[in-house]
Amino acid sequence: MNFKIIHETTYSFSDEVFLEPHYLRFRPKQTPFIDVISFSIALKSEPEGHRVIEDEEHNVIDFCWFQALTKGFTIHVESNLQTKAFNPFDFIVHPDSFNTLPFSYSEHQSQVLHAYLQKSESDRDLLEYANVILESSHFNTVTFMTNLTIQIHQDFSVEYREVGPPLSPKHTFEIKKGSCRDLSWMQINLLRHLGIAARFVSGYFYFDMEKPSYELHAWIEAFIPGTGWLGFDPSHGILTGNTHFPVASSAIPENTMPVSGGIRGSATSQLSTYLTIEKQN
Repeated sequence: MNFKIIHETTYSFSDEVFLEPHYLRFRPKQTPFIDVISFSIALKSEPEGHRVIEDEEHNVIDFCWFQALTKGFTIHVESNLQTKAFNPFDFIVHPDSFNTLPFSYSEHQSQVLHAYLQKSESDRDLLEYANVILESSHFNTVTFMTNLTIQIHQDFSVEYREVGPPLSPKHTFEIKKGSCRDLSWMQINLLRHLGIAARFVSGYFYFDMEKPSYELHAWIEAFIPGTGWLGFDPSHGILTGNTHFPVASSAIPENTMPVSGGIRGSATSQLSTYLTIEKQN
């Protein structure tokens, strides 16, 4: 199956500004079940320099720097992807001890996964929410993570919020609603409190709809030996599949933002975005 993604982001400024160096995260990741056939990026204003780099968490990023003053900055990207047949349940957990919670990573694994185990301040009601699901899942690791994802989808309302960092897990739990990144960040911290390494993923998600209206999406991945990084989407209550197209993943949401960079100047700014995902024959 083939997909074409067109994503355009425009910043308009009320006066001329100087753009500091920017990190741009728009390149879909190559995975065992997603081939990136082509990718193109066009920038306006034209950068002085543009280099494709790999960050500390192995995300491929367009890094650009500028020289001229500008009243606008537009990023236009086009991606063509080809997906392969994919069964999200085609895995085994190994060693078998990781099938049951709680478990412990090896010393080497704990060192490598350190950033993905750092949890925020705990909330008693939120942890109790997870513990009830854990007990009803008979402490089975994959059953628990699957049931937790489904339960969050059922208990929380999803709302769109274009800008801003994720809300705190405690706040999201209290108001019982949030954006995809709020629900993902809450689930990540629940898993980390149970000793499961988890990371934040930003990308695109295609699903059939009568009136297509797509936006950047967020979900989570948890590391279980034997399965690797296993994806869960709490906004939809599902394991991720081959129409979840990851762009960036990180221990912290800030490192997955599509655009990171500052400006010099006193102008106000306005953001507009355009995103289409087309399934092609």
